[in-house]
Amino acid sequence: MTRHPVSRRAVLKGLSTAIALPWLEAMGPLASWAADASPMKTAPNRMAFLYVPNGINMADWTPKTEGTGFELMPIMEPLAAVKEDVLVLTGLTADGARPHGDGGGDHARALASFLTGAHPVKTDGTDIRNGVSVDQVAASRIGDQTRLASLEIGCEAGAMAGNCDSGYSCVYSSTMAWRSATQPLPKEVNPKLVFERLFGAGAGADRAKRDKLRQSVLDFVREDTRDLTGKLGKNDQRKLDEYFSSIRDIEQRIARAASLPEVKTPEFAVPAGIPGDFQEHVRLMCDLMVLAFQTDMTRVCSFVLTNEGSNKAYPSIGVPEGHHELSHHGNDEKKKAKIRDINKFHVTQLAYLLQKLKAIPEGDGTLLDNCLIAYGSANSDGNAHNHDDLPVLLAGKGGGTIQSGRHLRFPKETPISNLWLSMLERMDVKVPFLGDSTGALSGLLG
Repeated sequence: MTRHPVSRRAVLKGLSTAIALPWLEAMGPLASWAADASPMKTAPNRMAFLYVPNGINMADWTPKTEGTGFELMPIMEPLAAVKEDVLVLTGLTADGARPHGDGGGDHARALASFLTGAHPVKTDGTDIRNGVSVDQVAASRIGDQTRLASLEIGCEAGAMAGNCDSGYSCVYSSTMAWRSATQPLPKEVNPKLVFERLFGAGAGADRAKRDKLRQSVLDFVREDTRDLTGKLGKNDQRKLDEYFSSIRDIEQRIARAASLPEVKTPEFAVPAGIPGDFQEHVRLMCDLMVLAFQTDMTRVCSFVLTNEGSNKAYPSIGVPEGHHELSHHGNDEKKKAKIRDINKFHVTQLAYLLQKLKAIPEGDGTLLDNCLIAYGSANSDGNAHNHDDLPVLLAGKGGGTIQSGRHLRFPKETPISNLWLSMLERMDVKVPFLGDSTGALSGLLG
Protein backbone atom coordinates (compact mmCIF):
# COMPACT_ATOMS: atom_id res chain seq x y z
CA MET A 1 0.00 0.00 0.00
CA THR A 2 1.15 3.55 -0.67
CA ARG A 3 0.16 6.79 0.99
CA HIS A 4 -1.16 8.20 -2.29
CA PRO A 5 -3.42 6.86 -5.07
CA VAL A 6 -0.47 6.58 -7.46
CA SER A 7 3.10 5.59 -6.60
CA ARG A 8 5.87 7.83 -7.89
CA ARG A 9 7.49 4.65 -9.24
CA ALA A 10 4.40 3.64 -11.19
CA VAL A 11 4.85 2.78 -14.84
CA LEU A 12 2.39 1.86 -17.55
CA LYS A 13 3.18 -1.64 -18.77
CA GLY A 14 2.41 -3.44 -21.97
CA LEU A 15 3.99 -5.95 -24.34
CA SER A 16 7.76 -5.37 -24.02
CA THR A 17 7.04 -1.77 -23.06
CA ALA A 18 7.12 0.29 -19.89
CA ILE A 19 6.36 4.01 -19.88
CA ALA A 20 7.55 6.09 -16.95
CA LEU A 21 5.19 8.78 -15.70
CA PRO A 22 5.76 12.47 -15.01
CA TRP A 23 5.00 13.83 -11.57
CA LEU A 24 1.26 13.92 -10.87
CA GLU A 25 -0.63 15.48 -7.97
CA ALA A 26 -1.91 12.01 -7.10
CA MET A 27 1.69 10.99 -6.29
CA GLY A 28 1.79 13.41 -3.37
CA PRO A 29 4.18 16.35 -2.82
CA LEU A 30 6.86 16.83 -5.46
CA ALA A 31 9.55 16.36 -2.81
CA SER A 32 8.22 12.85 -2.18
CA TRP A 33 8.23 12.12 -5.91
CA ALA A 34 11.82 13.27 -6.10
CA ALA A 35 13.16 11.07 -3.33
CA ASP A 36 10.49 9.09 -1.49
CA ALA A 37 10.16 10.47 2.04
CA SER A 38 13.50 12.27 2.11
CA PRO A 39 13.55 15.87 3.39
CA MET A 40 14.20 17.32 -0.09
CA LYS A 41 12.29 20.56 -0.59
CA THR A 42 12.50 20.68 -4.37
CA ALA A 43 12.47 18.35 -7.35
CA PRO A 44 15.78 16.68 -8.17
CA ASN A 45 18.22 18.61 -10.32
CA ARG A 46 19.07 17.32 -13.78
CA MET A 47 22.28 18.05 -15.67
CA ALA A 48 23.03 18.07 -19.39
CA PHE A 49 26.06 18.95 -21.47
CA LEU A 50 25.70 20.14 -25.08
CA TYR A 51 28.81 20.38 -27.23
CA VAL A 52 29.39 22.28 -30.48
CA PRO A 53 32.63 21.91 -32.46
CA ASN A 54 35.23 24.04 -34.22
CA GLY A 55 35.04 27.05 -31.95
CA ILE A 56 32.93 30.19 -32.16
CA ASN A 57 33.28 33.56 -33.84
CA MET A 58 34.04 35.12 -30.44
CA ALA A 59 33.55 38.76 -31.52
CA ASP A 60 29.88 37.92 -32.11
CA TRP A 61 29.59 35.89 -28.90
CA THR A 62 31.12 37.61 -25.86
CA PRO A 63 28.89 40.27 -24.20
CA LYS A 64 30.54 43.67 -23.81
CA THR A 65 29.28 44.21 -20.26
CA GLU A 66 29.20 42.04 -17.16
CA GLY A 67 26.47 41.33 -14.62
CA THR A 68 22.76 41.77 -15.30
CA GLY A 69 21.45 43.80 -18.19
CA PHE A 70 24.10 42.56 -20.61
CA GLU A 71 23.29 42.77 -24.30
CA LEU A 72 22.88 39.58 -26.27
CA MET A 73 25.46 39.46 -29.02
CA PRO A 74 24.39 38.35 -32.53
CA ILE A 75 25.09 34.65 -31.98
CA MET A 76 23.05 34.63 -28.76
CA GLU A 77 20.05 36.57 -30.10
CA PRO A 78 17.91 33.38 -30.34
CA LEU A 79 18.08 33.20 -26.53
CA ALA A 80 16.11 36.43 -26.05
CA ALA A 81 13.03 34.62 -24.68
CA VAL A 82 15.11 32.73 -22.08
CA LYS A 83 17.81 35.32 -21.39
CA GLU A 84 16.91 35.49 -17.70
CA ASP A 85 17.46 31.73 -17.44
CA VAL A 86 21.02 31.83 -18.79
CA LEU A 87 24.46 32.55 -17.36
CA VAL A 88 27.18 33.53 -19.82
CA LEU A 89 30.55 32.42 -18.42
CA THR A 90 33.74 33.99 -19.81
CA GLY A 91 37.35 33.21 -18.97
CA LEU A 92 37.19 29.41 -18.65
CA THR A 93 39.98 27.26 -20.11
CA ALA A 94 40.32 23.65 -21.29
CA ASP A 95 44.02 23.15 -20.69
CA GLY A 96 43.78 19.45 -21.54
CA ALA A 97 42.96 20.41 -25.13
CA ARG A 98 46.35 22.07 -25.58
CA PRO A 99 49.24 20.15 -27.22
CA HIS A 100 51.58 19.86 -24.21
CA GLY A 101 54.24 18.57 -26.57
CA ASP A 102 51.94 16.33 -28.64
CA GLY A 103 51.70 18.55 -31.72
CA GLY A 104 48.55 18.60 -33.85
CA GLY A 105 45.22 17.14 -32.83
CA ASP A 106 43.44 20.09 -31.22
CA HIS A 107 40.00 18.93 -32.32
CA ALA A 108 40.36 15.45 -30.86
CA ARG A 109 41.80 16.81 -27.63
CA ALA A 110 39.05 19.45 -27.36
CA LEU A 111 36.12 17.04 -27.24
CA ALA A 112 38.00 14.43 -25.22
CA SER A 113 39.05 16.91 -22.54
CA PHE A 114 35.88 19.01 -22.39
CA LEU A 115 34.14 17.04 -19.63
CA THR A 116 37.17 15.21 -18.24
CA GLY A 117 39.68 18.02 -17.67
CA ALA A 118 42.32 15.51 -18.76
CA HIS A 119 44.90 15.46 -21.54
CA PRO A 120 44.13 12.42 -23.71
CA VAL A 121 46.94 10.07 -24.66
CA LYS A 122 47.90 10.54 -28.31
CA THR A 123 47.28 7.27 -30.07
CA ASP A 124 45.29 5.93 -32.98
CA GLY A 125 45.48 2.39 -31.60
CA THR A 126 43.67 0.55 -28.84
CA ASP A 127 45.72 2.04 -26.00
CA ILE A 128 43.40 5.05 -25.59
CA ARG A 129 43.45 6.83 -22.25
CA ASN A 130 41.61 9.91 -21.09
CA GLY A 131 39.84 10.77 -17.81
CA VAL A 132 36.43 10.20 -16.27
CA SER A 133 33.90 12.75 -17.54
CA VAL A 134 31.77 14.82 -15.19
CA ASP A 135 28.52 13.28 -16.43
CA GLN A 136 29.79 9.82 -15.54
CA VAL A 137 31.00 10.97 -12.13
CA ALA A 138 27.41 12.05 -11.49
CA ALA A 139 25.98 8.86 -13.02
CA SER A 140 28.15 6.69 -10.78
CA ARG A 141 26.83 8.44 -7.65
CA ILE A 142 23.15 9.06 -8.43
CA GLY A 143 22.44 6.74 -11.36
CA ASP A 144 20.87 4.14 -9.09
CA GLN A 145 18.03 6.57 -8.38
CA THR A 146 16.73 6.45 -11.96
CA ARG A 147 16.04 3.81 -14.58
CA LEU A 148 18.95 4.98 -16.74
CA ALA A 149 22.13 6.18 -15.06
CA SER A 150 22.84 8.48 -18.01
CA LEU A 151 21.95 9.13 -21.62
CA GLU A 152 24.50 9.78 -24.38
CA ILE A 153 23.13 11.20 -27.63
CA GLY A 154 24.32 13.10 -30.70
CA CYS A 155 23.47 14.07 -34.25
CA GLU A 156 26.56 12.92 -36.14
CA ALA A 157 27.89 9.38 -36.15
CA GLY A 158 31.59 8.86 -35.58
CA ALA A 159 34.07 6.02 -35.75
CA MET A 160 35.31 4.43 -32.55
CA ALA A 161 38.68 3.44 -34.02
CA GLY A 162 41.20 4.61 -36.60
CA ASN A 163 43.09 7.89 -37.06
CA CYS A 164 40.86 10.98 -37.31
CA ASP A 165 43.04 13.89 -36.19
CA SER A 166 46.83 14.05 -36.48
CA GLY A 167 47.46 10.69 -34.87
CA TYR A 168 44.55 10.74 -32.40
CA SER A 169 42.01 7.94 -32.44
CA CYS A 170 38.61 8.76 -33.91
CA VAL A 171 37.06 7.89 -30.55
CA TYR A 172 38.46 11.14 -29.13
CA SER A 173 36.85 13.27 -31.87
CA SER A 174 33.41 11.71 -31.55
CA THR A 175 32.97 10.84 -27.87
CA MET A 176 32.35 13.18 -24.94
CA ALA A 177 31.34 10.75 -22.17
CA TRP A 178 33.99 8.56 -20.51
CA ARG A 179 33.03 6.04 -17.84
CA SER A 180 36.69 5.41 -17.06
CA ALA A 181 40.04 6.45 -18.48
CA THR A 182 39.85 3.60 -20.99
CA GLN A 183 36.08 3.24 -21.46
CA PRO A 184 34.44 5.80 -23.75
CA LEU A 185 30.65 5.72 -24.02
CA PRO A 186 29.53 6.01 -27.66
CA LYS A 187 26.57 8.29 -28.33
CA GLU A 188 23.37 7.17 -30.01
CA VAL A 189 22.45 9.26 -33.06
CA ASN A 190 19.24 7.49 -34.09
CA PRO A 191 16.20 9.08 -32.40
CA LYS A 192 14.21 5.89 -32.85
CA LEU A 193 16.75 3.85 -30.90
CA VAL A 194 16.95 6.49 -28.18
CA PHE A 195 13.18 6.43 -27.90
CA GLU A 196 13.16 2.64 -27.63
CA ARG A 197 15.86 2.73 -24.99
CA LEU A 198 13.88 5.21 -22.93
CA PHE A 199 10.57 3.44 -23.22
CA GLY A 200 11.68 -0.17 -23.17
CA ALA A 201 10.64 -1.33 -26.64
CA GLY A 202 11.38 -5.01 -27.06
CA ALA A 203 14.14 -6.30 -29.28
CA GLY A 204 13.99 -8.85 -32.03
CA ALA A 205 10.59 -10.28 -32.88
CA ASP A 206 8.63 -7.94 -30.56
CA ARG A 207 10.16 -4.82 -32.10
CA ALA A 208 9.69 -6.13 -35.63
CA LYS A 209 6.07 -6.98 -34.87
CA ARG A 210 5.32 -3.52 -33.57
CA ASP A 211 7.08 -1.83 -36.46
CA LYS A 212 5.14 -3.95 -38.92
CA LEU A 213 1.83 -2.96 -37.34
CA ARG A 214 2.96 0.67 -36.98
CA GLN A 215 1.72 0.67 -33.40
CA SER A 216 2.57 3.27 -30.81
CA VAL A 217 3.99 2.31 -27.43
CA LEU A 218 0.84 4.00 -26.13
CA ASP A 219 -1.26 1.31 -27.82
CA PHE A 220 0.48 -1.34 -25.77
CA VAL A 221 -0.32 0.34 -22.44
CA ARG A 222 -3.90 1.35 -23.21
CA GLU A 223 -5.44 -0.91 -20.54
CA ASP A 224 -3.06 0.35 -17.85
CA THR A 225 -3.86 3.90 -18.92
CA ARG A 226 -7.60 3.40 -18.43
CA ASP A 227 -7.03 2.02 -14.92
CA LEU A 228 -4.76 4.95 -14.03
CA THR A 229 -7.07 7.66 -15.36
CA GLY A 230 -9.81 6.60 -12.97
CA LYS A 231 -7.58 7.53 -10.03
CA LEU A 232 -6.70 11.01 -11.26
CA GLY A 233 -8.17 14.45 -10.84
CA LYS A 234 -8.75 16.86 -13.73
CA ASN A 235 -5.31 18.51 -13.48
CA ASP A 236 -3.52 15.16 -13.55
CA GLN A 237 -5.65 13.94 -16.44
CA ARG A 238 -4.75 17.06 -18.41
CA LYS A 239 -1.04 16.67 -17.61
CA LEU A 240 -1.10 12.98 -18.56
CA ASP A 241 -2.87 13.80 -21.83
CA GLU A 242 -0.23 16.44 -22.66
CA TYR A 243 2.55 13.97 -21.81
CA PHE A 244 1.06 11.24 -24.01
CA SER A 245 0.57 13.78 -26.79
CA SER A 246 4.30 14.57 -26.60
CA ILE A 247 5.17 10.88 -26.90
CA ARG A 248 2.79 10.40 -29.80
CA ASP A 249 4.15 13.48 -31.57
CA ILE A 250 7.73 12.22 -31.32
CA GLU A 251 6.70 8.78 -32.60
CA GLN A 252 4.93 10.33 -35.57
CA ARG A 253 7.90 12.57 -36.38
CA ILE A 254 10.27 9.60 -36.23
CA ALA A 255 7.98 7.63 -38.54
CA ARG A 256 7.75 10.54 -40.99
CA ALA A 257 11.51 11.02 -40.94
CA ALA A 258 12.08 7.37 -41.80
CA SER A 259 9.91 7.71 -44.92
CA LEU A 260 11.50 10.89 -46.26
CA PRO A 261 14.29 10.79 -48.84
CA GLU A 262 17.78 11.23 -47.47
CA VAL A 263 19.56 14.56 -47.96
CA LYS A 264 22.70 14.02 -50.01
CA THR A 265 25.66 16.12 -48.86
CA PRO A 266 29.34 15.92 -49.79
CA GLU A 267 30.29 15.31 -46.13
CA PHE A 268 28.38 12.17 -45.15
CA ALA A 269 25.35 10.08 -45.98
CA VAL A 270 22.62 10.35 -43.37
CA PRO A 271 22.18 6.93 -41.72
CA ALA A 272 18.88 5.11 -42.21
CA GLY A 273 16.19 6.05 -39.73
CA ILE A 274 17.61 9.50 -39.04
CA PRO A 275 15.73 12.61 -40.25
CA GLY A 276 17.10 14.07 -43.43
CA ASP A 277 16.59 17.56 -42.05
CA PHE A 278 19.35 18.33 -39.54
CA GLN A 279 17.29 20.77 -37.50
CA GLU A 280 14.53 18.20 -37.14
CA HIS A 281 17.15 15.66 -36.04
CA VAL A 282 18.51 17.99 -33.35
CA ARG A 283 15.05 18.91 -32.11
CA LEU A 284 13.93 15.30 -31.91
CA MET A 285 16.93 14.61 -29.70
CA CYS A 286 16.08 17.67 -27.59
CA ASP A 287 12.51 16.44 -27.19
CA LEU A 288 13.77 13.03 -26.10
CA MET A 289 16.03 14.64 -23.52
CA VAL A 290 13.09 16.65 -22.20
CA LEU A 291 10.97 13.49 -21.90
CA ALA A 292 13.81 11.67 -20.13
CA PHE A 293 14.12 14.49 -17.59
CA GLN A 294 10.37 14.99 -17.23
CA THR A 295 9.81 11.32 -16.35
CA ASP A 296 12.92 11.11 -14.17
CA MET A 297 14.11 8.35 -16.49
CA THR A 298 17.59 9.84 -16.06
CA ARG A 299 19.06 12.98 -14.55
CA VAL A 300 22.25 13.04 -16.61
CA CYS A 301 22.62 13.56 -20.35
CA SER A 302 25.42 14.43 -22.79
CA PHE A 303 24.62 15.66 -26.30
CA VAL A 304 27.25 16.15 -29.03
CA LEU A 305 25.53 18.14 -31.75
CA THR A 306 28.31 17.34 -34.24
CA ASN A 307 31.76 15.84 -33.81
CA GLU A 308 34.89 17.89 -33.28
CA GLY A 309 36.46 18.78 -36.61
CA SER A 310 33.12 18.16 -38.34
CA ASN A 311 33.01 19.49 -41.87
CA LYS A 312 29.23 19.38 -42.02
CA ALA A 313 27.64 21.88 -44.40
CA TYR A 314 24.52 23.91 -43.54
CA PRO A 315 22.84 24.66 -46.88
CA SER A 316 19.47 25.26 -45.18
CA ILE A 317 20.88 28.51 -43.72
CA GLY A 318 22.83 29.48 -46.83
CA VAL A 319 26.17 27.92 -45.84
CA PRO A 320 27.05 25.19 -48.37
CA GLU A 321 30.70 25.09 -47.29
CA GLY A 322 31.98 22.70 -44.63
CA HIS A 323 32.05 23.91 -41.02
CA HIS A 324 35.66 22.90 -40.29
CA GLU A 325 36.89 24.39 -43.54
CA LEU A 326 35.24 27.72 -42.69
CA SER A 327 36.55 27.70 -39.12
CA HIS A 328 40.05 28.21 -40.57
CA HIS A 329 38.90 31.54 -41.91
CA GLY A 330 42.24 33.37 -41.95
CA ASN A 331 40.35 36.51 -40.85
CA ASP A 332 38.33 36.50 -44.07
CA GLU A 333 35.24 38.48 -43.09
CA LYS A 334 32.94 36.56 -45.43
CA LYS A 335 34.00 33.26 -43.90
CA LYS A 336 33.67 34.65 -40.38
CA ALA A 337 30.13 35.76 -41.20
CA LYS A 338 29.26 32.21 -42.27
CA ILE A 339 30.79 30.82 -39.07
CA ARG A 340 28.62 33.27 -37.15
CA ASP A 341 25.56 31.95 -39.00
CA ILE A 342 26.44 28.35 -38.10
CA ASN A 343 27.04 29.34 -34.49
CA LYS A 344 23.70 31.17 -34.39
CA PHE A 345 21.94 28.14 -35.89
CA HIS A 346 23.33 25.95 -33.10
CA VAL A 347 22.23 28.42 -30.43
CA THR A 348 18.77 28.47 -32.02
CA GLN A 349 18.52 24.75 -31.25
CA LEU A 350 19.64 25.39 -27.67
CA ALA A 351 16.89 28.01 -27.36
CA TYR A 352 14.38 25.44 -28.58
CA LEU A 353 15.49 23.00 -25.86
CA LEU A 354 15.38 25.61 -23.10
CA GLN A 355 11.93 26.83 -24.09
CA LYS A 356 10.64 23.24 -24.09
CA LEU A 357 12.00 22.73 -20.56
CA LYS A 358 10.58 26.05 -19.41
CA ALA A 359 7.12 25.20 -20.73
CA ILE A 360 6.77 22.21 -18.39
CA PRO A 361 5.47 23.07 -14.90
CA GLU A 362 7.19 21.36 -12.01
CA GLY A 363 6.32 22.17 -8.41
CA ASP A 364 6.21 25.94 -7.97
CA GLY A 365 8.34 26.52 -11.05
CA THR A 366 9.33 24.79 -14.26
CA LEU A 367 11.44 21.85 -15.32
CA LEU A 368 14.12 24.29 -16.50
CA ASP A 369 14.30 25.71 -12.98
CA ASN A 370 15.49 22.28 -11.83
CA CYS A 371 18.09 21.84 -14.55
CA LEU A 372 21.74 22.67 -15.13
CA ILE A 373 22.26 22.82 -18.92
CA ALA A 374 25.86 23.51 -19.96
CA TYR A 375 26.48 24.50 -23.58
CA GLY A 376 29.77 25.26 -25.26
CA SER A 377 33.01 24.13 -26.83
CA ALA A 378 36.59 23.45 -25.81
CA ASN A 379 37.71 25.56 -28.77
CA SER A 380 37.26 29.32 -28.74
CA ASP A 381 38.73 30.73 -31.97
CA GLY A 382 38.65 27.82 -34.41
CA ASN A 383 41.12 29.56 -36.69
CA ALA A 384 43.82 29.72 -34.01
CA HIS A 385 42.79 26.57 -32.11
CA ASN A 386 42.67 28.52 -28.85
CA HIS A 387 41.40 26.73 -25.76
CA ASP A 388 41.05 29.67 -23.37
CA ASP A 389 38.21 32.20 -22.98
CA LEU A 390 35.87 29.44 -24.05
CA PRO A 391 32.31 30.06 -25.25
CA VAL A 392 30.26 28.61 -22.38
CA LEU A 393 26.66 29.06 -21.22
CA LEU A 394 24.93 27.59 -18.17
CA ALA A 395 21.12 27.55 -18.32
CA GLY A 396 18.62 26.75 -15.60
CA LYS A 397 18.48 27.64 -11.93
CA GLY A 398 19.69 24.38 -10.43
CA GLY A 399 16.79 24.20 -8.00
CA GLY A 400 17.36 27.77 -6.84
CA THR A 401 21.14 27.50 -6.50
CA ILE A 402 21.93 29.60 -9.58
CA GLN A 403 21.24 33.30 -10.14
CA SER A 404 20.85 33.35 -13.89
CA GLY A 405 20.41 36.25 -16.29
CA ARG A 406 24.00 37.46 -15.94
CA HIS A 407 27.37 37.56 -17.69
CA LEU A 408 30.22 36.50 -15.39
CA ARG A 409 33.89 36.91 -16.19
CA PHE A 410 36.41 34.73 -14.39
CA PRO A 411 40.20 35.19 -14.17
CA LYS A 412 42.09 33.94 -17.20
CA GLU A 413 43.09 30.27 -17.12
CA THR A 414 40.26 29.31 -14.76
CA PRO A 415 39.73 25.59 -15.50
CA ILE A 416 36.37 24.73 -17.02
CA SER A 417 36.51 21.73 -14.67
CA ASN A 418 35.75 24.19 -11.86
CA LEU A 419 32.34 24.68 -13.47
CA TRP A 420 31.83 20.92 -13.53
CA LEU A 421 32.64 20.73 -9.81
CA SER A 422 30.05 23.44 -9.19
CA MET A 423 27.44 21.50 -11.11
CA LEU A 424 28.25 18.26 -9.28
CA GLU A 425 27.74 20.02 -5.95
CA ARG A 426 24.24 20.99 -7.08
CA MET A 427 23.59 17.34 -7.92
CA ASP A 428 24.58 16.44 -4.33
CA VAL A 429 27.76 14.80 -5.61
CA LYS A 430 30.85 15.78 -3.66
CA VAL A 431 34.28 15.02 -5.11
CA PRO A 432 37.60 16.66 -4.15
CA PHE A 433 38.55 17.41 -7.76
CA LEU A 434 37.84 16.58 -11.39
CA GLY A 435 40.65 16.57 -13.94
CA ASP A 436 42.59 19.81 -13.58
CA SER A 437 40.04 21.56 -11.33
CA THR A 438 41.21 23.91 -8.60
CA GLY A 439 37.88 24.38 -6.81
CA ALA A 440 34.23 25.18 -7.49
CA LEU A 441 33.36 28.47 -9.19
CA SER A 442 32.30 31.31 -6.94
CA GLY A 443 29.54 33.80 -7.71
CA LEU A 444 27.05 31.45 -9.41
CA LEU A 445 24.47 32.23 -6.75
CA GLY A 446 25.15 35.95 -6.88
